[in-house]
Amino acid sequence: MPEKPLLEVVDLKKHFPIGNKKEGRAVKAVDGVSFSINEGKTFGLVGESGCGKTTTGKCILRIHTPTAGQIIYDGADIATMDDRELSPIRREIQLIFQDPYGSLDPRQSIGSILKEAISADHKRHSKIEINERIRELLEMVELSFEMKDRYPHELSGGQRQRLGIARALACKPRLIVCDEPVSALDVSIQAQIINLFRTLQQKLGLTYLFIAHDLAVVKHIADDIGVMYLGTLVEKMNASVFHERPLHPYTQALLSAVPTTNYDVERKRTRIVLDGEVPSPVHAPSGCPFHPRCRYATAKCREEKPQLRRIADNHDVACHYVFENLNKGGC
Repeated sequence: MPEKPLLEVVDLKKHFPIGNKKEGRAVKAVDGVSFSINEGKTFGLVGESGCGKTTTGKCILRIHTPTAGQIIYDGADIATMDDRELSPIRREIQLIFQDPYGSLDPRQSIGSILKEAISADHKRHSKIEINERIRELLEMVELSFEMKDRYPHELSGGQRQRLGIARALACKPRLIVCDEPVSALDVSIQAQIINLFRTLQQKLGLTYLFIAHDLAVVKHIADDIGVMYLGTLVEKMNASVFHERPLHPYTQALLSAVPTTNYDVERKRTRIVLDGEVPSPVHAPSGCPFHPRCRYATAKCREEKPQLRRIADNHDVACHYVFENLNKGGC
């Protein structure tokens, strides 16, 4: 029996109007994104800065109201729900921020920050119950209970991010949107936080949308990966296929820039350098959004936008010539 997705995003769009309303101009931050995440799994969303990753996450959290599309959480479409309907769902979908210091109130102690999150369910909690829950949360993220009287500025970057994770867990979530949660940390600390995410997922059955630009980080945590470019998904695949058989020219270019410690592999690799800059989402190119930078672009690419097509089991690509390139052994 197939697993039921906890989250399904269907043709999600988020356009931000700019200038005079009569002109009808808009920043198409997210322009038709679709993916799903099964319960207890991790979907990695990757791409260059400005591609729409964070806006996608904010739409799922309903920080932004989508322009169009569906966000089906646990069988219910939350894209059009009002605040009253969303209230019980908001605790189940939590966010972990990129900047662990900027997301914490410097005037509150660790204990006060966690107490506030625990008490947000509007239920009566005794002081003993709150202290026990604070102890439990700190132990989950491998912090000492004695640290509850400290303030954020007294913690290291890794400790602050652990506190951010504990605050999210205080709401007993099922889905956590992780927005670049390790990009501000040292590499050695990144590994510790990634291992913590995996441990918590196994222990609590958590589901993650993991947003990142570091492909090496995503490789170690994601079950499935989606590659975004200019507000659209250009490739979606199982993580095991991601590094072995990328088929979209943009995905191949991204992976060619990831360093490897294997000398033989590195010596044989060819760096794919993309020409030009990412186009403005205000004046997005016609046809395929990647065609101005693609070395394989044709007239068809400039005129007709490709749709995500299934080319193998759990592997979708938005490219007109993916089957031709596949027959040739890759792009």
